[in-house]
Amino acid sequence: MNSLPIDALLPDLREALARRHEAVLEAPPGAGKTTRVPLALLHEPWLAGQRILMLEPRRLAARAAAERLASELGERVGETVGYRIRLDSKVGPRTRIEVVTEGILTRRLQDDPALEGVGLVIFDEFHERSLDADLALALCLNGRALFREAAGRDADSGEPALKLLLMSATLEGERLAALLGEAPVLRSEGRMYPVDIRWGQPWQAGEWPEPRVVQTVLQALDDEPGSLLVFLPGQAEIRRVSQQLAEALGGRADVRLCPLHGELELGAQRAAIEPAPAGTRKVVLATNIAETSLTIDGVRVVVDAGLARVPRFDPGSGMTRLDTQRISRASATQRAGRAGRLQPGACYRLWSQAQHEQLASYAAAEILQADLAGLALQLARWGVSPDELIWLDPPPPAAYAQAQDLLKRLGALDDHGVLTAHGQAMAELPSHPRLAHLLLRGQDLGLGALACDLAALLSERDILRGGGASLPGVNLPGADLHSRLALLNGEHKAARGAQGAVQRARQLARQFQGYLRPRPVGAAVADPEHPRWLGALLAFAYPDRVACQRRAGGAEYRLANGRAALLAEADGLMKHEWLVLADLGSRQGQREERIYLAAELEPVLFDSILAEQVSDLQVLDWDEREGVLRAERQRKVGELVLSREPLADLDEAQRSRALLGLVRRKGLALLPWTPELRQWQARVQLLRDLDLAAQGKSAWPDLSDGALLASLEDWLQPYLGKVTRLSHFANLDLPSLLLNLLPWPLPQRLDELAPRTLQVPSGSRIALDYSERPPVLAVRLQELFGLAETPRLAGGRQLVKLHLLSPARRPVQVTQDLASFWASTYAEVKKDLKGRYPKHYWPDDPLIAEPTARAKPRK
Repeated sequence: MNSLPIDALLPDLREALARRHEAVLEAPPGAGKTTRVPLALLHEPWLAGQRILMLEPRRLAARAAAERLASELGERVGETVGYRIRLDSKVGPRTRIEVVTEGILTRRLQDDPALEGVGLVIFDEFHERSLDADLALALCLNGRALFREAAGRDADSGEPALKLLLMSATLEGERLAALLGEAPVLRSEGRMYPVDIRWGQPWQAGEWPEPRVVQTVLQALDDEPGSLLVFLPGQAEIRRVSQQLAEALGGRADVRLCPLHGELELGAQRAAIEPAPAGTRKVVLATNIAETSLTIDGVRVVVDAGLARVPRFDPGSGMTRLDTQRISRASATQRAGRAGRLQPGACYRLWSQAQHEQLASYAAAEILQADLAGLALQLARWGVSPDELIWLDPPPPAAYAQAQDLLKRLGALDDHGVLTAHGQAMAELPSHPRLAHLLLRGQDLGLGALACDLAALLSERDILRGGGASLPGVNLPGADLHSRLALLNGEHKAARGAQGAVQRARQLARQFQGYLRPRPVGAAVADPEHPRWLGALLAFAYPDRVACQRRAGGAEYRLANGRAALLAEADGLMKHEWLVLADLGSRQGQREERIYLAAELEPVLFDSILAEQVSDLQVLDWDEREGVLRAERQRKVGELVLSREPLADLDEAQRSRALLGLVRRKGLALLPWTPELRQWQARVQLLRDLDLAAQGKSAWPDLSDGALLASLEDWLQPYLGKVTRLSHFANLDLPSLLLNLLPWPLPQRLDELAPRTLQVPSGSRIALDYSERPPVLAVRLQELFGLAETPRLAGGRQLVKLHLLSPARRPVQVTQDLASFWASTYAEVKKDLKGRYPKHYWPDDPLIAEPTARAKPRK
């Protein structure tokens, strides 16, 4: 057995787990943790013959890890070492180490919270922080506390405890150790040869990665020996780069192009992972699946585009989309490390060193940006709320609440958030809650086979998006799901590139049929072969994505959730007014979504099996174009109106609520305000605020816009009897309505404490502007001669702000300290004004001069 860096740490790990029930292991890629750790712990006394479960984040990594572990023992998979992944499993009666994907563990915990017969759970590659890994860890900790620790299963009682080991290439070790009760942290330095980092030019906004990747790969093939590992964000980029490289290489026999992603057939995955045949070298075109989870033999050159495709939930649309984004610095380090596993290597980073410094240190945990519907359903099945579990990062409350709302719409939770019988059945199915609801409702209608086919198609990547199909007379498959079903059912033959995806979908459909337990059919449809049922089943899963055409024959649709979506030009689905959208997305900054998968929907079904999605509302609202109040009874699916009919008898209370709703929506500007009335409102608010600041209470009512809007029922509603059109608001006597809100004697006190005008030394009465704080008195400088102090309001509590004006009424000075102005600033101002206005009176001593509203005082 070859020596690996992790071997030196294994004695310490054994000792740590003998002393504690938790441990954290940090080891870089290539240290051998996945291959050596489970075997090293298999015969520890504390395991007492129990099994080890090791979690891997991806199916490809789980299968590869099981095969490597079995080969270390000289056995076949399914003996001591086995695996369980989606669509495949190999375990036997002697299996002691099970490599599983994270979703498998979650379902196992739901069926057996104590994990009977399991002594150790290893979370491999935990740094990837997948949603399933975070959920599985939280459930493991809670299940252990409830069922194994509570039962006294510890070293003292002789019963084996459940131990947890978290390991990965880059971990926040101290943070995890604190989460696990200050668990010991063990670190392996690993073994890595020097890697020469070669920087590229800065990425430009909107630049496509493929041309630069192809150019760099060709350069690396000329400059460096050995195989290449090329990191690309997704399958589409892998396909395009592979095509361009094949053309550029001209069929060179010494270079093999090997794609590597999670949707490949097993044979193609093995070809990418295994060493290149003698006399050849590989160019492995991979997604971030090759970042840490897999070892690819023979690689000494890495070409890194620095991009990854990450699922991101959009709360505004309720949809998850795959965003292409820059990787973190930690990911870049791990990718580069792939070049230094066996000998010194080189890493071509296709971005500049300056851009590298701007990258995030670590990628964000999936739980912080994912659709939480599945997590919310599993927690409801477990019988807890998020705050009852231990999390490294708890689920965001807003996203969790949105997930619960969806589950209520699907009938999985009741109004109190408690799991229903239907929700329990949904939670037992290994699929997203939307698809679980589709499967169960389809089974109730006698459409179980169609539901399983549809759920299989929606669980995987679109089977036509990558490979295409040989549909007669059709160049592009369009968005119609019927074309995918035709491939699945064998009505049409899949093109070569789509055959693997079609085969996987068929296998998954068979699995779903196995998961659906026989139960009485509720009300089977009479014509299960009719194509209308595809759209109906889709509407069960996506009630928020029922869509109606904006205009007949057009490409634009409006969704029940209020969003807009577009079909590609000349798509056959455009002949249908109603659709249900299964897959859609948009580029950043786009307003409309692009429709990728959909099926037609017959709206008559809203009168029968889809009746639960219809709401019957009485709507009183304003016709904005005509400015009149309309009263209608509307049948709606979300934001979409199925039908409407006028309401003949208007209820006065409803009519008033509609009018007040209009005022609140449009604001108080809808009412006939005048500048004088706004000044009156500001005067009242000034006195109220002065009282509140001094005493904490005030006799003056709050007449701010916010307070008036909040109390419309009290002061405005009684006077709306004759308002039926928008123009009628102008007939309201708004000054009287507002004056009625001031109890006696406040109207009189208002004129005393906050007068509309002030008399100045010249004898003029000047209007105050209360729209500013403090109130402004804009007056010509000459009219204030002889006035020593700044005027005050509100019984001396409020200084006014003086805007001193020139004879032409242009601002000269702004002050609240008139005495200081006379003493220090007036002399300079006088020089300037005397030069510009020589015919006017500019005395040397303004305090003894005669004020005047004219050029000079009267003689």
